[in-house]
Amino acid sequence: MRIDQILQRWIDILAALLREALETWRSRRSYAIARDNDGFVVRHGGVDDGAVVAAIASGTPPSGEFVRAARRRFITFELPVDEVAVQKISVPARAGEFLAGIVHNQIDRLSPWQGDQVAYGFFAASSAKDPGNLDVRVLMTSRAAVDTARTQLAAAGLAVDRVLARDQESESPVVLWSRLDGAAATEQKLMRRSIAADMIALLGLTIAVSGWAQFSAAAMRSDSDDFADRSAALQRQLEGGRSASGTSSDPAEQAWNLKEMAPSAVMILEALSRTIPDAAYLSEFSLQNATVRVTGLTDDAPSLIAPLEKSGKFADVHFFAPTTRAPDGASFMFHIEGRATPHPVSESN
Repeated sequence: MRIDQILQRWIDILAALLREALETWRSRRSYAIARDNDGFVVRHGGVDDGAVVAAIASGTPPSGEFVRAARRRFITFELPVDEVAVQKISVPARAGEFLAGIVHNQIDRLSPWQGDQVAYGFFAASSAKDPGNLDVRVLMTSRAAVDTARTQLAAAGLAVDRVLARDQESESPVVLWSRLDGAAATEQKLMRRSIAADMIALLGLTIAVSGWAQFSAAAMRSDSDDFADRSAALQRQLEGGRSASGTSSDPAEQAWNLKEMAPSAVMILEALSRTIPDAAYLSEFSLQNATVRVTGLTDDAPSLIAPLEKSGKFADVHFFAPTTRAPDGASFMFHIEGRATPHPVSESN
């Protein structure tokens, strides 16, 4: 079976279920009408036990309020027993699912009217004599009787939805005619169109939502990519700035640069010998990282600070301990501390 046939069958089933549900819902609010002498009696629900709503005399129309209320109701009319013909047939129980077709094929034989002029209904029960058979009672009347009753009620402003009948042995009536049967094809077609339109609308909405979701996801991915690109560019700028400032990202190169830029003890001693006057003598020399400390004797300790700073080899030069007079009483012991400035890295050819 092709996909279009499966879809069509599925829509038909949905339409039938919807039609049945609507009919069931409407039948919960019903009026049951039966003949009463020359007129009609209207009851809530069933003909037998429903409360009387109105009595309609022949030739006298009901009130407008009752007619307006009846238009919102599901209306059934039950034919009198004397207008109904009954026939009984026996059918094998295993043929129960084909019972409607069996009765339809035998209606010409069972009915006193022509097949196209009869309205009929039936119900079946297991045979008390033979459980393997079904006892079927077929109730029939002429379509003229149905049309006459409908016309009389229409003149009173009542549109009949179903015509029912029962015999002396029946506890509940059977349907001889239904307005929905005559309008079934048209209503089924309209319901199929409505269901198909709803499905198309739902499909379109689904496609639209899916497209919006995909578009939003693509936009979010694009924004994420742009953010990643900007982050990468900023990272490159930062790395470039560090490279321009003389800092390399390579650990080996950083160690080499640090080694070359670290102060040399020999060069510091040479700088001190050139800077300190001949009248000063060094007794101690200490180099820790870039911090230089010297201790010695001189005649004028304060005059040593300025030459050391002006040499360009030392910075932040100061006394780190008090200056005291030497044991000879003629010279002073000084304690000077300073920071050796790094020498530039030589460029290799």
